[in-house]
Amino acid sequence: MRDLGKLILTAALAAYAGAAGAADVRVVGVFPGKAVVSIGGAAPRTLSVGQKTAEGVTLLAVDGQSATFDVGGARRTLAIGQGFSAGPAGPGGAKTVLQSDGKGHFWTNGTVNGGQVRFLVDTGATLVALPAADARRIGVSYLNAPIGIVQTANGPTTAYRVKLDVVQVGEITLNNVDAVVQEGGLPVALLGMSFLNRTDVRLEGEQMVLIKRF
Repeated sequence: MRDLGKLILTAALAAYAGAAGAADVRVVGVFPGKAVVSIGGAAPRTLSVGQKTAEGVTLLAVDGQSATFDVGGARRTLAIGQGFSAGPAGPGGAKTVLQSDGKGHFWTNGTVNGGQVRFLVDTGATLVALPAADARRIGVSYLNAPIGIVQTANGPTTAYRVKLDVVQVGEITLNNVDAVVQEGGLPVALLGMSFLNRTDVRLEGEQMVLIKRF
């Protein structure tokens, strides 16, 4: 299912301001023996296995599409697009806990502008993405929005760039969320990085914990 995110856009991770004194780590990319990370909202840098930064972050290992770190004594394995904060949650601190479906996928019910939507969490999607049928059902106006073409497994299809007034998942409510509406090739709505980048994403066993940052 991860390939669904690639139908929209290449993942782009926004820098974010870390809490004072906290070591906030987000994985931008991985290579054999190396990982590209953003620490504390700074520009991405490349670390080699065994390297320790001034912030106290040590890259322990790289395996496939994930990297393992020691962050202030906490060991965390993060996939591309995922992050970990050793400090407190941001203002508000609203938290939502998602359970894996046993196949490594995280699904959640949410709302968009008050309408019910079933999301697949996808860190490979740059933006929240809605199938056109969902957008029409919940009243998202998109036909006059900027339009583009995206490549899918079934060929090119039309996508509209929109701004969602309110997206709510569990206890987390975000306003003015960038999104796309796709007319074909997208069977489910994707909870992409335009939402996830505004939360602290933590994997804890079979659970994904989202904590609102801003």
